[in-house]
Amino acid sequence: MLPSIVTAAKSMYHVTRLANGLTIATAEMPHMASVSLGIWVGVGGRYEPAEISGISHFIEHLLFKGTKRRNAEQISQSVEGIGGYLNAWTSEENTCFYSKARYDCFDELLDVLSDMFLNSTFHPLEIEKERLVIKEELAMYRDQPQQYVQELLNETMWPKQPLGRTLTGSEETIDTITRKHLLEYFCQHYISPCTLIVAAGNLRHETLVTKITKMARHFHIGPRPQFPAVIEKQSVPLIRLHTKRTEQTQIALGIRTCSRHDDRRYALRLLNCVLGENMSSRLFQTVREENGLAYSIYSSPSYFADTGDLVISAGVETTKISKSLKLIVQELRKLTEKTISAGELRRARDYVIGQLDMSLESTEPQMMWAGEHLISYGRILQPGEVRNRISEVTAAQIRNAARGFFRTERLNLALVSPLKKTDGLHKLLTI
Repeated sequence: MLPSIVTAAKSMYHVTRLANGLTIATAEMPHMASVSLGIWVGVGGRYEPAEISGISHFIEHLLFKGTKRRNAEQISQSVEGIGGYLNAWTSEENTCFYSKARYDCFDELLDVLSDMFLNSTFHPLEIEKERLVIKEELAMYRDQPQQYVQELLNETMWPKQPLGRTLTGSEETIDTITRKHLLEYFCQHYISPCTLIVAAGNLRHETLVTKITKMARHFHIGPRPQFPAVIEKQSVPLIRLHTKRTEQTQIALGIRTCSRHDDRRYALRLLNCVLGENMSSRLFQTVREENGLAYSIYSSPSYFADTGDLVISAGVETTKISKSLKLIVQELRKLTEKTISAGELRRARDYVIGQLDMSLESTEPQMMWAGEHLISYGRILQPGEVRNRISEVTAAQIRNAARGFFRTERLNLALVSPLKKTDGLHKLLTI
């Protein structure tokens, strides 16, 4: 199998695509003592039929539970026994299995991760044990208002569609999933055309290509899986309340925004910084520092292939919900009405660029950067390119982004609260 190598001039990043569609990427960092390795798959919660919702997350768990060569304990010992660690996550559109250790232990990392991905047995006993574990995970999230309110918000923003369902599934769907479901889903979705092997650290790209090429024939081949396009028909603000005896009310205000392919995402990134990303942000200063209404309040954006959102999260005293929402909406409105100052733009830009630079100092963030961009855009965006795009954002573009996104019909509110009804809250959600 002859690889075709695609590299960027004067770049630490290198990409190779094999004939079967498997992609290999590296960030060469010869000065580092560690190496991070990830197996990425372009599949997640959005790809799942409703009746087996949570199956990607279920599979993520089971790949740690035994292969033809190792049991669950031996999998963890093989990596932790050399001073490394092993983990995984499942998102709406991607799944990643990753590990990190000293660079001279790379072969062991590759052997363990590839063994998990290619040789997991999905033993019936392990499936039943993990089914119970996942149910406990579901119960844990329900008991955490900060987490549960986010799930309620997703259901409200994307009703009756995959983006609105929890990644862990429900107790009903977890009980429905059989070993046959798991094996068929894995063979059909975890295939070479949407799989990446990504490594960062003290290693050579050509060496990794040679190693992966030898095992490439063991990866499943098939057509790329597809997910249903998002449906957005909202015309008025929506509110979702979960009544629960708690000391404070957890609120999550969601605003539908743009996809990761929309150029407005750079303006939105700075807009989020101004709004609620850090302690200098408007929400933190207004809601916490000036009015003492919340210990924690922040905003964060998410981007998907065809849509996105910005979520404002806070925990407030139940009697102060209305005042808190008034202040939050007031800050949203201000950003649509008036251009931010040159000083505020400079601080937001410098903060975002500074966070970007610091986040890429070690091997694991570099592996995540390469994998995330390659699986999302088909290429690895150079950090310098992103810095330049952020630096080019103007105050007028930030205001235009606010005007486009901060609109009454794009607002959604979820609450976990002792409240039994939401009378009066709808009228507060007006920009």
